[in-house]
Amino acid sequence: MAKQNEIPRSVAVVGRPNVGKSRLFNRLLGRRVSIVHDMPGVTRDLIVERVPGDDYLLMDTGGIGLFTEKETPKVIADAVEEQVAFAIQAAELVLLVTDVSQGCTPLDLDVAARLRRSGKTVLLVVNKVDNDDRKMGQGDFFRLGFGTPILISAEHNRGLDFLRQAILEKIGAPAPAEDAASAAREPEPIRICLAGRPNVGKSSLGNCLLKESRLIVSEVAGTTRDPIKARLDYTDKDGNVTHFELVDTAGKRAKNKFDTLEYFSALRTDDAMSRADVCFLVIDAETGVTRLDKQLAGQLVKLGTGLVVVVNKWDLARKHFAAGTPVGGYSGEEEFRRAFAAAVNRELFFLPGSKIIFASAKENFRVQTMLAEAIALHARMNVQLPTAQINRAIHDAMEAQPPRMISGRRFKCYYAVQTGNKPLRVRLFCNSEEKLDEAYERYLISKFYAAFDLGGVPVKFDFVGKPKQDRGEKSRSSGGNAES
Repeated sequence: MAKQNEIPRSVAVVGRPNVGKSRLFNRLLGRRVSIVHDMPGVTRDLIVERVPGDDYLLMDTGGIGLFTEKETPKVIADAVEEQVAFAIQAAELVLLVTDVSQGCTPLDLDVAARLRRSGKTVLLVVNKVDNDDRKMGQGDFFRLGFGTPILISAEHNRGLDFLRQAILEKIGAPAPAEDAASAAREPEPIRICLAGRPNVGKSSLGNCLLKESRLIVSEVAGTTRDPIKARLDYTDKDGNVTHFELVDTAGKRAKNKFDTLEYFSALRTDDAMSRADVCFLVIDAETGVTRLDKQLAGQLVKLGTGLVVVVNKWDLARKHFAAGTPVGGYSGEEEFRRAFAAAVNRELFFLPGSKIIFASAKENFRVQTMLAEAIALHARMNVQLPTAQINRAIHDAMEAQPPRMISGRRFKCYYAVQTGNKPLRVRLFCNSEEKLDEAYERYLISKFYAAFDLGGVPVKFDFVGKPKQDRGEKSRSSGGNAES
């Protein structure tokens, strides 16, 4: 029976830094989720995933005793320790991971004492037993007081089957799988992603959305390294509940500044963004749109995800105006907000009509508006447009402003049909796609957005020219964004 604050069928992987916790976490999951690196302190936030088949919740934690003046500032190390404490409290079973190559260290003894005080069920795991000779070092770990250790090599996949069986013996076998009918009744959560360059407040916004300190927040850029997933529920004013899966990503840096660790972190961020239904592009109210913001926005448009712009740290502007101090020559906040939105629209003119939300994680100002917009945008992302209405919208736009003549011929669209979502794709059968200039294409797409209220939904037109069908298609996309 689960204790108070304990999550049934949950397992926490804990230990001092660099003993192989993240590699073990990935092995038990059967896929790479946590970044594995020889440098201590790579894992900082609590990473939680459900183990397929065995059906339990697995938590990867940062190293206990992480603080070093050079590599891990104290503010981050303290936040990691807080996350580890939460994982231990929440877990039904704790895997204490140690390193046979270094023996039983004083820090291992400290961690063991902490676990004994918690009263949790503990399995002692001795990692890096890469060969039979290393088995001789297991005797040193009996000092930890958790009985016979389980010897494994996460890197070489040794002893993992025995460990899996030991875990199930402690937490019990998984319940029988639900039948297809009952599984179908459970709606899939809307996957939302916080994306942006380092230190724009993504983790702070995530904590506001989750209404708990689930994500490590620090002024040190690069604090978040792995994409962090968490479930949350949102109840609207009518009592309707929507389930979300929130992913906080590592800040995107310039490509020429990557080291090995940041390279893998960037790959995980790219994967998280591509899987999202809706991405929030977070920019800093103090700096406005930067070159990196533009690069990331362009990447998100290419991915085809629903897109919302969030201007975080808006409390700074609100404070100035509340004190009667003008900002940038503007006397009122509303006037300044409109000017700021216009500047964002100019810099990110290629976005698909994305709404701009002015928010403050620090003051929890308009943060929940993000979820309401995500629900509306997700519905727009999955819309199936009637073919007759698509053709009417294209026809009306071309009639209102006909395309110009090129080489004695005018572009004509004979028929249009929706062919997919994410991005919303429309195939246009034309006399020749080469007769359409870029400016007119942008005009057609802008009219398409207006006709179907598709703000934030990437749209791609695939032009199929009648004489050029054997040469394939070419895709183009465009748009503009709107203030909230």
